[in-house]
Amino acid sequence: MTLIFIILGAIFGSFAGAQVWRLRAKQLSDDKTLGYDYDKKELKKLTPLLKSHAKTDRSRCLNCGHVLGWIDLIPLVSWLSTGGKCRYCKHRIGNFEPLIEVAGATLFGVSAWKLLPGIVSPLDIAQLTLWIIACVLMLILLAYDAKWFLLPDSINFAFIGISMLYALTYLYEQHFALSSIISLGGALLFLTGLYGALYYLSKGQWIGFGDVKLSIGLALFVGTWQLGFLTLFLANLIGTLAVLPALMTSKIGRKAQIPFGPFLILGMIIAVLFGNDIIRYYDQMTSTIF
Repeated sequence: MTLIFIILGAIFGSFAGAQVWRLRAKQLSDDKTLGYDYDKKELKKLTPLLKSHAKTDRSRCLNCGHVLGWIDLIPLVSWLSTGGKCRYCKHRIGNFEPLIEVAGATLFGVSAWKLLPGIVSPLDIAQLTLWIIACVLMLILLAYDAKWFLLPDSINFAFIGISMLYALTYLYEQHFALSSIISLGGALLFLTGLYGALYYLSKGQWIGFGDVKLSIGLALFVGTWQLGFLTLFLANLIGTLAVLPALMTSKIGRKAQIPFGPFLILGMIIAVLFGNDIIRYYDQMTSTIF
């Protein structure tokens, strides 16, 4: 079953990658309409994606515009078989697509390994389904923010909606106990409260408002103040480990723009899948020491 989830993850990762480019095309078009600065060359390349109709939408090469056949859309296999180039114009595709497919396969595989053994009721199936949908949305958000330093509202709001449904299933599972509601509020306080304060105090200089909106969905999904705090800790730890080497080697400056959304998402994924194990290990370790 885990293997099936890995394959599904690669497929959904490919889907997420395609949506990222469609969202980018729409954003550039909207920026042009509103009179904002935009990359004219990039918009010209992505314009065919704006003309697609939902019923006839077909993936195509972003360089030559050739409609891709099924043989070109097999996750990872198609990219490897062509040496990372378009089968028709031989233009190099780059690593973006295979990376998001690998990320999807890994995320789905780990989720299956960790979550499937605990599926015993219809409510568990509903929660797993919501988690899978959330994973696809998080892949889109992570990739988009990492590439263009922006979290699209349409995906952010969809993620918040899925997270609200997940939070309701969690509270239902806990019989809407007051302690569970308070704990969920604690998660919102740790994540959304903190990032909202940082955004307000810095007037958007330290973090973007997209991160604040993202934190709402993340907090609703983790469900407890303990996992909310762990998400925050892991996000900062991962961010520090990722950025510090580049700072020390002067590859980026101290004032460089760093997208924090990917670190928040990674922290939340680890917290959801392994958070209770981490907290349990921490409690055992501290009880032994003290």
